Amino acid sequence: MPPQTCALVERLQTIPDPRRQTENLKHPLVDLIVLGFCGVLAGGADFVEIAKWGRLNETFLRSFLELPHGIPSHDTLTRVFAALKPAALQEVLVPWLLEKRGEVGEWIHVDGKTLRGTRCQQRKLKALHVVSAWAGQSGLTLGQVAVAEKSNEITAIPDLLKLLDLREKIVTIDAIGCQKPIAETIVAEGGDYVLAVKANQPTLHAELQTAFAQAPAPKLRSSRVATTVTHGHGRIERRTVRTLPAQEVLSAAQLALWLGVLAVVMVTREVWEQGTGAYRTETSYYLSSLPPLARRLGAAIRGHWRIENGLHWVLDVVFREDARRVYDRTTADNVAFLNRLALSVLRGDPSKDSLKVKRKQAGWSTSYLAQLLGISPT
Repeated sequence: MPPQTCALVERLQTIPDPRRQTENLKHPLVDLIVLGFCGVLAGGADFVEIAKWGRLNETFLRSFLELPHGIPSHDTLTRVFAALKPAALQEVLVPWLLEKRGEVGEWIHVDGKTLRGTRCQQRKLKALHVVSAWAGQSGLTLGQVAVAEKSNEITAIPDLLKLLDLREKIVTIDAIGCQKPIAETIVAEGGDYVLAVKANQPTLHAELQTAFAQAPAPKLRSSRVATTVTHGHGRIERRTVRTLPAQEVLSAAQLALWLGVLAVVMVTREVWEQGTGAYRTETSYYLSSLPPLARRLGAAIRGHWRIENGLHWVLDVVFREDARRVYDRTTADNVAFLNRLALSVLRGDPSKDSLKVKRKQAGWSTSYLAQLLGISPT
């Protein structure tokens, strides 16, 4: 028995072992999963690097793992993560993360990302696409679902929503998620939605354009308009959010289709490039079950970009997710989740270091890694 344990190891004891139970099984499933996760936290780019890192840090790992036959090979890790059901892994590890990190926050942002390294022309494999739920205010992954081949995010988003606690949460989704069943699911589970409306809903999109074009200018200090100006990255951006009560501007047919709809939203972005003097403007429309309060809706809409900047961009730059060649669908799904879990754990460290430095430090210092995992020093 290892000299100590931790909440992560204890929780993983409940996960079903997908392997055929024979006398030839040398490595406990918990050891394999924890080694894989620690290796990702420590900067391992693939199972070869993770196995090597494990051999170099075997003494540390033995302080809380059994490892009856030492560190498993990279081939063993590859086989296990190809057999491990992603839903089972998330069912155990997301609650551990939430217990460790605490409050989720009010916003849940849902968006998809293509794992470009999973594409293989020789095998006629398209790149795997996963849809993630991200708590933007706290930097937490709440779950992910892989999009089935020959399908799209519309079918994956309802499966993802089933994994989430939506009570008193605001769920933001891009235009592909602007679907009536998705809105109904969110409201039925006690949440609110803010859905982008684009050309995939042509009738609704046209109604919103007409409604704002014909609406009188809002009064000064009205709760139905909010403007913010930001400076940074060599540009000035002014965002103007206008809202209207859905009951006053949508047709009876549209009101009947969208459960709980209370507000329609128009966001206008004006951008000045300080270096070139170039100017551009963009207008977006949204549908929401929240009251037509511009400041609150505008904050949630802008917060949606946190899944791009705080999750997808970091996965590409810090974790080099698109560079990793993983052609097995299940393995790719599991590795993508471990990346998101590791990112969430790193964001929980209050130090001022960058995420890149924190990840390197986790590989350099087992005491820092133990701190991230919640393991008491021996």
